[in-house]
Amino acid sequence: MKKILALALCLCMVLCAVACTKAPAEKDYKLGLGVVVSTASTSGTNAQVDATIAAVVTDADGKIVLCRIDVAQNKMTVENGTVDTTATYKTKMEKGSEYGMAGKVDNNGDGVMLEWDAQAKAFESFVVGKTGAEVAALETQEAGGHQIAVDSALLEAGCSMQITDFMAAVEKACNDEQAMSFKAAEGSFTLGVAANTAAADSKNVEGETAGLVAMYSDIAACVVAEGKIIAALNDAIQPKITVNVDGTLAPQEFKGTKRELKSGYGMEGKVDNNGDGVMKEWFEQSKAFSEYAVGKTAADIKGMQTTEANGHFITVDQALLDAGCSIQITGICAVVAEAAEYAR
Repeated sequence: MKKILALALCLCMVLCAVACTKAPAEKDYKLGLGVVVSTASTSGTNAQVDATIAAVVTDADGKIVLCRIDVAQNKMTVENGTVDTTATYKTKMEKGSEYGMAGKVDNNGDGVMLEWDAQAKAFESFVVGKTGAEVAALETQEAGGHQIAVDSALLEAGCSMQITDFMAAVEKACNDEQAMSFKAAEGSFTLGVAANTAAADSKNVEGETAGLVAMYSDIAACVVAEGKIIAALNDAIQPKITVNVDGTLAPQEFKGTKRELKSGYGMEGKVDNNGDGVMKEWFEQSKAFSEYAVGKTAADIKGMQTTEANGHFITVDQALLDAGCSIQITGICAVVAEAAEYAR
């Protein structure tokens, strides 16, 4: 009898433990993306586009939970009106120690000279717990020709490089009106950001010796939990630079990313690659792809099948087509998959 009672008691304890063990409560979060583009470093026959990218996850109070920073610093030389369209471009984060800042730049004179990626990660950690407005309000000071932080905590963490574009990109990401909402348990997810760039060959303008060159970048951010995407955003920039008749370069006004331009991009009602009569604007098709990516792995996105239509490679998945996404997706697939793989 005693053994039976002991067994019964043990069973009750196990059942109670199981009953009392609940899954962590899910909370509301938002994934936002912000991009700041500069062509100010373009000079002579050397074209340069700097795109500072920030991805943030904010909580219900608008405070940053995770932040990821990267810069697509794309350079190309225009010779005789042509560019190298086979060139590859790594982001600063992808370059890592290859970027070559470690031990060389000491803006605040403290003897700490970390590599760019380490300094960017220090900034990412520093903004956690802050709102976009608080990040935008960070004080800076001029040092070595750069606007660096005043806050000693950030300087002591090793970030003494220019941070104004970081601040602006994070503020934009926090205020992203096209942010994606999601639910997840606190601390159960990671965040990644990626950018891929390709140079477009110069195009001669009929009747003139001038031309046009471009460096287009696909951009994405992904929140990942247990190997699957639980939130995603994708965007693209198409900065253009005019080649003057004397061979010098003049950057055109950059009006915004494709997502930011919305109807100003001008795709709606004009492009019907799959012939279904649905011709949405680019930002709407981008949103459809991002929503489609939820629940998939990086490998799933990489492995998406496409078919050629009107010179573009579009999805064969009827669900994505029905959602209105019939644009070229090869670049989007690649950068979304990378962002998921880079999640940390």
